[in-house]
Amino acid sequence: MGEPKPHPLRVLVVEDEALIALELECLLDDLGYVIVGIAGSSQEAIALGRETHPDVALVDIHLVDGPTGVAVAEALSADPRTTVVFMTANAKRIPEDFAGAVGVIAKPYSERVVAGALRYVAACRAGHVGSLDGLDGFCLAARHAERMHH
Repeated sequence: MGEPKPHPLRVLVVEDEALIALELECLLDDLGYVIVGIAGSSQEAIALGRETHPDVALVDIHLVDGPTGVAVAEALSADPRTTVVFMTANAKRIPEDFAGAVGVIAKPYSERVVAGALRYVAACRAGHVGSLDGLDGFCLAARHAERMHH
């Protein structure tokens, strides 16, 4: 039978553009991840995060209520059970400390980069060193990049 499969990551999608959210939901489903919810506003995202305790939150910076993704990242990353990854075309809006997020996936993203970034997060969560080989659309926050090189 082989080794038992690890539990799939439970993912919260924080994205206000319905088509992008739907596309991402289909991609995550195809990759074998469990979607715990989709939120389009900061209030909805924080409430869903507190309710579902996702393993990973993919957070856009610009939501229905403005550039509030940074506040969402700060709130969700305060829970040690949740790893936050930004997904944005506007990386300049991310503060230096990344608001607690481990990194950013640049939009427009490719399926390969999303899959690779989530593999990296899953490896780190399991206590392994994740590989960033070939993931040119995924940038780590400085504190995580330092950890990899020391």
